Amino acid sequence: MLYLLLYPLSDEFHALNVFRYITFRSGGAVVTALLISFLCGPGMIAWLKEKQGEGQPIRDDGPASHLLRKKGTPTMGGFLILLALTLSTLLWADLTNAYMWVVLGVTVAFGLIGFFDDFSKLTNRSHRGIPGRIRLTLEILIAVAACVALAAVVHQPFANQVAVPFFKNALLDLGWFFVPFGVVVIVGASNSVNLTDGLDGLAIVPTMIAAGCFAFIAYMVGNATFASYLQLHHIPRADELSVFCGAMVGASLGFLWFNAPPAMVFMGDTGSLSLGGALGAISVVTKHEIVLAIVGGLFVLEAVSVIVQVASFRLTGRRVFRMAPLHHHFEQKGWEEPTVVIRFWIIASILAIAGLATLKLR
Repeated sequence: MLYLLLYPLSDEFHALNVFRYITFRSGGAVVTALLISFLCGPGMIAWLKEKQGEGQPIRDDGPASHLLRKKGTPTMGGFLILLALTLSTLLWADLTNAYMWVVLGVTVAFGLIGFFDDFSKLTNRSHRGIPGRIRLTLEILIAVAACVALAAVVHQPFANQVAVPFFKNALLDLGWFFVPFGVVVIVGASNSVNLTDGLDGLAIVPTMIAAGCFAFIAYMVGNATFASYLQLHHIPRADELSVFCGAMVGASLGFLWFNAPPAMVFMGDTGSLSLGGALGAISVVTKHEIVLAIVGGLFVLEAVSVIVQVASFRLTGRRVFRMAPLHHHFEQKGWEEPTVVIRFWIIASILAIAGLATLKLR
């Protein structure tokens, strides 16, 4: 909004020329989202606590310590993330950019699914929300719509292609299969972040790290000069997504202030589904879907641990892990919650560095 309002005046007021720079607007998005979180957070948390009473229902089959430490903590804190992220993006981004609207649409739509899922859990006082098949169907429909839109918007010849890390000229032309592939990426990313959100601060920091990485990736692939230097595939106007990623970093950092152990509020499915969906959509736009699996490798590990656990129990009657997702396995081994969280943050940081390294190793 500020870009469309103020940049046209730069001929008369030269200082307004700074709104031309994506780096400036990305920084502004970070600060704005952070301030919105700080200003709205205390009041929103107090309101959620008043309305929810007993807070988020805690699973009886989870770690016993959670029944003691986390009881009464309100959920739906992801609404604070969505508020800060959306307002900051609308304020600082170029609203004529189609990519921005597709990614923002996925984020808000997945957030709405998460909201109704959280609301169902609260009203029924159960950790089971919307039936899994219904939730998955809604996610797939939204992801299909987003991928069809992106296939139409992305400049040829990249509309239906996927880049392969480490190989500068390797492109997989998926044709019509691009849409199912993109759906798997978006829905998979969303639910992987959702599975990771089980301990105070565990999911929000890796999400913030991944958003920071994709702010850099989007800026590189959207800039013809940098894309050529790094031998990346140039996606015109994709660099505007750096502003969205900046807003996500600021909103995540602001939410961490209230979600740090011991958490004052949980993000719930409202936050985890929306943030994961956003990362998936951004990776599809930038053609770095495979790199997302590296940068967000922690989310992949958490999801795989659940898949392995379920498959093993159904096929053999035995469990590979003491409890899934993976973070609960280490809790059951005796690790304290802050230890699990901080070590997983370290793993997420290492994987993010590895993912960024693929930009140069070609």
